[in-house]
Amino acid sequence: MVAGFALDLDHLLATPMFDPNRCSINFHPLHTYWAIGIYALLLWPARTRVWAIGFLVHMVLDYLECLPLGVYLP
Repeated sequence: MVAGFALDLDHLLATPMFDPNRCSINFHPLHTYWAIGIYALLLWPARTRVWAIGFLVHMVLDYLECLPLGVYLP
């Protein structure tokens, strides 16, 4: 689960690094829909399942942060 925090390293690429009014889903490279799809595929191999769960939990929590901003993703 701690590996899910590694996904926030892509926030270092953004300018400004932290913007409280920005939804990180589909903004940062490791938070795109394509990346989320890869994280879902990582659920199948037993060796990567724990990593995938950590990544997907991270994405759900980031999505929940978007809701108060009025950003409703498909």
